[in-house]
Parts: sequence; C-alpha cells; structure tokens
Amino acid sequence: MTTLTGAFRRRFLGRRSVERTRDVRDADEAVHAPRDDVPAVDIGPNDPLLAYLQSASGAVDVQTLEMQSPALEAMKAAGVKLAVPLVSQGELIGVLNLGPRRSEQDYSTDDRKLLDNLAAQAAPALRVGQLVREQQAEAATRQRFEQELEVAKLIQQNFLPKQLPDLPDWQVAAYYRPAREVGGDFYDVIPISDGRIGFVIGDVTDKGVPAALVMAATRSVLRASAQRLVNPGEVLERVNEHLCPDMPEKMFVTCLYGVLEPTSGRFQFANAGHDLPYVKTATGSEELRARGMPLGLMTGMAYEEKETVLAPGDSLLLHSDGVVEAHNPDGGMFGFPRLKDAVAQYPGGHELIDRVLSDLKQHTGPDAEQEDDITMVTLTRASSSAVRTAAEAPTRQLVEFEVPSAEGNERIALERVSAIVGPLGLDEARLKRLETAVGEATMNAMEHGNKYRADLPVAVRVLTEPDQVRVQIVDQGGESPDHETETPDLEAKLAGLQRPRGWGLFLIKNMVDDAHETTDGSEHVLELIMRTDPAADESHHTQGGVDDHQ
Repeated sequence: MTTLTGAFRRRFLGRRSVERTRDVRDADEAVHAPRDDVPAVDIGPNDPLLAYLQSASGAVDVQTLEMQSPALEAMKAAGVKLAVPLVSQGELIGVLNLGPRRSEQDYSTDDRKLLDNLAAQAAPALRVGQLVREQQAEAATRQRFEQELEVAKLIQQNFLPKQLPDLPDWQVAAYYRPAREVGGDFYDVIPISDGRIGFVIGDVTDKGVPAALVMAATRSVLRASAQRLVNPGEVLERVNEHLCPDMPEKMFVTCLYGVLEPTSGRFQFANAGHDLPYVKTATGSEELRARGMPLGLMTGMAYEEKETVLAPGDSLLLHSDGVVEAHNPDGGMFGFPRLKDAVAQYPGGHELIDRVLSDLKQHTGPDAEQEDDITMVTLTRASSSAVRTAAEAPTRQLVEFEVPSAEGNERIALERVSAIVGPLGLDEARLKRLETAVGEATMNAMEHGNKYRADLPVAVRVLTEPDQVRVQIVDQGGESPDHETETPDLEAKLAGLQRPRGWGLFLIKNMVDDAHETTDGSEHVLELIMRTDPAADESHHTQGGVDDHQ
C-alpha cells in the first residue's frame, strides 16, 4: 500500500494468506518498511488499471483480469492473486495485494467480505497517515526555506555598503528595501585609487541563496576589475567573462556601472541591460542610454560606454525596476515617465528618494504588498551659488537599513548604528547613550508601531550634519500621536495618579540632545539627534514632542 502521487507506485505486501492478513500487527510498518525482496510496480497515470481499481466495488481477481496494462502484467508476474483497492472519500489512495493462500485454496466469499471490511477501515487511517507525512514534509521544507533565507539575508547585508562616501560639494544617498523575501537587487560604492568613485546598481534574476551568491560573486569581480581597468565598458566585459562559465541556469544579472570624477562632475558609465538612470538638469530630466547585454548570458559581449557631465545643481538617480513596475489596484504601473518627471521636479539626494517613495505609496495604496525589491542611489552636485562652509554643509544620509519586527531585533539596530556613528567623533559615553535610545526607540516601533507584524519592518536611517548625528526610526503606526506630557513619577504611577506609560519615552528623551516625531498618516518617524561636540550642553535635551505609541 502506498499513496497516489504522480506515477501510482505500489509496494506489494508479499504472498500473504487471509489468516496472515488478519494477524497484521503493524500496518504502518507494512506500508513504510516493506521487505527488500518484494517487487515494486509503478501504475502510471494513463494506465487503464488505475481507472479500473478506482471504480472497483471490492477485491479484484488479478489473474483473470484482461486489459492492456503494463502494471497488470507486472502484478501477474509477481504472483498477485487479489488486489483490494483502498478508497477514501472517493479517492484511490492505495492497494492491498495478496498472493495465493498457504492452503492453496481459492479465496472464499467470506474472505473477500473480510478483505472489503479491512479495506474500508484501513483506507481512512492510511489517508490520515499520508496527510501527516505530507504536513511533516511541508514543515521540513518550510524550515529549510527559512534557513536558506536567513543565510541569504546575512550574505546580502554583509555585502551592501556600510557607509556612503563623503565627497566635497556632493551629496550621496542610497535606499534599499527587499520585497517579501531576500531580494536580487544590490548596489555598491567602489573607491578608485585616482580619487574617482565607482557606483554600481544591479539586479539578479532570482531570489534566495542562489541570487545572494551570484550577487556576492558579481560584486567581488566588479571591485577587483574596477581597480585594474579604467573604462566602465571594459570592467563589465571582464565581469561578464568571469560570470558566464559558472552562472546557474536561467539566471543573469542586469547591472549599471558608472565612474564619477568628483572635481569635474564627469560621469562615465556602461549598462548591462539595467534600467536607464535619469539625470536632473536645469532644463528638466533626461535618460542616460548605453547598450549592453545582461551579465552571465554569453561570453564575448561588448558594452557601449557613454559619459555625461553633472553640472552644479544636477542630480543623478540610479534605480531598480521595483519602482517603475509597481502596480496600483487597477493594474496600472508606476512607469518610467512618472519617475522621469519626479527626477525633474524634486530636489536630489535623500529628499528625492523620500518623495519617490511617497509617490509610490500613493500609487500602490498604503496596504499594498511590495511586489519587487526597491533600490535607489542618488548623486547630487551642489549648486554653484551655494556657500560651502562647515556650518552650512547639507545633511548627508549615511545609510538606511531595515530591521524585521521581532523581539530582540532592537539589538541589530543599535549595533549597526553604533558601527556607523562610532567614527564620527562622539565620545564613548554619548555613543552609549545614543545606542540606548536607538534600541529603546526601535523596540517601541516594532511593538507599538508595527504590532510585531512580520511583514512590517522598522526602517532606520542615519544622517549627519557638520555638528550633529540624526537617527530616524520609521514604523507603520502613522496614527495621530497622543503625546505624553507628564514627567514620569514612580510613586505617582504606582498610586494610579499617572498613566502606566511614558517610561520608554522618558528614557529616549533623556538619552539624546533632541528628539521629535512626524507622521504622514501611514508612517511614523521618530528622529533622535545627538551633537558631535563632546562638550554639548546637556540642557539642550528636549522634554516634549515624542510619542512612544503605547
């Protein structure tokens, strides 16, 4: 007896008598651990024996049955005399096969009735066993899949840039958000020895560990090639030649690689089948076109190389298809024209990213599930009229990352923020205070803003100005804030004179120099500010304007 899945496979129980059948002590062992010398027969889905057994009303005399059936011939050759169909809820789920009786007498009418009764009782039990095994197999598959995703996340997170370059007269910003699982998008920033900076954005056509490994390999070869070759087209040619021999079947990489010369604004680029970047100029926005096949498809490919000069005030957007291919409830795409118009209308840098994300949410709806990974990298050159003094330098976003809304993940946020902010000049005591505030704010955002929903991660942004560090904690609890105006007092709270809340808020406000919040009705942003001056006046601590969403 076995299950009916794809090809109908039957494992015979051997030449058993009716008396032996009555004495079966462990039917599961008979099903799952048959003797090694017992032959096996596959009943194919188109074999007429399958339909016959499905419709049979009782035990079938195999030796007298006549039809053109490979499975029937195999059963006869194995010495099977009777085949008893096991049917549960109209579905054939197994067959009980019997050889000749030990007494060498024919099976009697009573024998057949007994076998029919046995089949009627065994079929439901066998079906339950099958369902249990299927559920166990599905659970094991899910567990392996989840473990694979964790490995892929680790690979991907470790290979994304930890810090964006600080270039005089330039603002560099980046945003990355995977979809439901580990994505195929990636970006990178490559310092080149002559002072130029390489920028990469790409997309691997798969998900999970295979995509993460291909992404890691692409990044490694790109970085190595960028140090030895000058022209972006030559770099992509070298990367393609390295990837092709080992690229998994049906996978490839789209990739744009450009090199910025900060002093002149010259941007040389080559494109391996990736979405076209847009540059904002004084007259609007335009596409930067260069032809080339995706990486990993075939060897011997050449990549067209183009260049442009980013004038003061210009900005450049590199992006993945997760932006333009996002759909609204009616199926309409966000589209390239809309993104091009956004580049023309909006300022560059992190403000452009924020506004595009806002437009995207309005297009898809606040509750829409993200369809694909979203990646954006912007390069913005300061206008010639700007006076670049230390006090007037623009805000620069160092990094943005996401933390899944699960207990304990606040540790991930504070450790990453600490690693990013550590080199910026905060003394040890003030850095520890910022870590505490970030951990508390992230935990609050996961619990009260996102309600610990697995599909709602907390976003963390780290921004700098000449005299301060700003950390933004973003959750989806975008309702109007209910401010806690009282200073928490333990005795008053125990006496019931104050609400049992506010401690997290109170702690956050007293750990940093300033804190405030904003909301657009869907996203809630809590911003923590710490001045980089070690002698910062503690009296600047704010005592209001923050809500802990409790």
